[in-house]
Order: sequence, then C-alpha cells, then structure tokens
Amino acid sequence: MRRACLKLSVPLMAAACTPLGPVYAAQQDEIQVYADEINKPGEFTLQMHINGTPKGITVQGYKNEYLTNGGVRISPEFAYGLTRDIELGAYVPEGVVDKNGNAFYAGSKIRLKYLPLQPDQEAGGFFAGANIELSTLDRRIQESRAQTELRLISGYKAKDWIIAFDPVFDWSMSHLNGGDTPDFNYGIKATHNVAKGVDIGAEYYSDIGPLNHTYSWNQQDNRIYGVIDIDMKPLNLNLGVGYGLTDAADRWTIKAIFDVPLQ
Repeated sequence: MRRACLKLSVPLMAAACTPLGPVYAAQQDEIQVYADEINKPGEFTLQMHINGTPKGITVQGYKNEYLTNGGVRISPEFAYGLTRDIELGAYVPEGVVDKNGNAFYAGSKIRLKYLPLQPDQEAGGFFAGANIELSTLDRRIQESRAQTELRLISGYKAKDWIIAFDPVFDWSMSHLNGGDTPDFNYGIKATHNVAKGVDIGAEYYSDIGPLNHTYSWNQQDNRIYGVIDIDMKPLNLNLGVGYGLTDAADRWTIKAIFDVPLQ
C-alpha cells in the first residue's frame, strides 16, 4: 500500500491512503426510510427536513467539499397527490448553514413516487413501489452536480408495528465514480406503536459505494438511529438521533421531519 501511494501525485496521496467513505458523502437533505405514506389525489403538503451534525467528519473527500461537522441542512419538501398511487414532489430551495454560521444555497430536487401496492388502513398488509429523483446540487454538497436516484420501497404494516426496506441506486449524471455504474445504499426502518399516535423504533442506513467496487466496512457510511414518530394532527413529526458506526460516517446526527400546515 505504501509503494502504491508513493507512485501517486501529491494531490491524490491523501485520498488514496486514507480510508475515507464515498467521495459523494455529504450532509443529506433527507434522512428517511420511505414506507406506505403517499398523498391522496389533490392533496398538497409541505414537510421540513432539518438535519444537524453536532459531531461529523472533518476531512474532505474531494476538493472544496462542505464538511458536515457542526453544520445544519434545511430542505422544504412540497408534495402533491396526482392519483391514488402517484405523488409528485420537489425539494426547493435547499439550504446549508456551516459551523461558522455561513449559509449557502445547496440546490434542488424533483421526484415522482409510485406506490401501486398499499396496505389496508385498518387490517394492514404489504406495500411496495418506487421513487425516482433528479437533483442539481452545489458541488460543495455533491461532487457530481446532477444525479439520478432510484429508490425501491417495500415493507409490511401491521396494527402495532411497521417494517420498511428501501434499496437505493444513485447514478452520477457527469459519469463520476465509474461512469454508468450506480452507487448503492439502503435504509431499514422498524417501529412499534406504544401509544395512540406514537411509534418508537430504529432506522439503519448503509452506503456501500459503487456496485462494481464496494467499499470495505470501515469505508462505508453506516449509521443507526433511534427514532420516534408522532402522528397527532396537526402535529406530524419524525425525530431521530443517529450514531455513526464507521470512520466514514458522521459520529452524531440529529434529524427532524415535520409537516407545515398550509391552511
């Protein structure tokens, strides 16, 4: 390994010899496992995603990358139910505030969610679908400004618990990191109802890198969150505290997703 590093130019030595996580890793706009939620036809909603990193990565994965340590990312998400099983969404404008209080525009995303298999609201059941997103982000946030994401949605909802699994494939539109080979990550969620409108549980996220060259365990972004979901109209809140399990993950992250009444 030492000989290989010495053959590289000086700008590449740190990246080649240091076990960092994926070069596109950044403070996420949404830390969420998609389950069976979808807007009804004609329903228009606004959710706020606020993610803060009290203790995060302090070494850049690429030149001019924004460091998550001490920062906050704020992402409004507008969504509209087009049909029973199709929902349109947009994240705009997304903003970031770094640890010194400096703010900048992070970018925007549009998405389409398709959920043809939905559980019965009373009896529960399986759910499945997909969500596709197109994003254009500041290069401080994402090395490839334009990116496409395909998220598969699956899980089971019962009366007192829910489990969901989302495999996610990301393609760089600028053909970074292996051209047409997607990066792969996934999220798992399991919660149990403990009181009317209150569920508690855990979420797990893992980013393993390009499918043709996955990262070793410690180079992956692996995090686990303790979460609470509150659904008491008009209050609809997902709150979580995450802990990074590997060197490539932020050590501590706090996330919140909540509805903003529009009427």
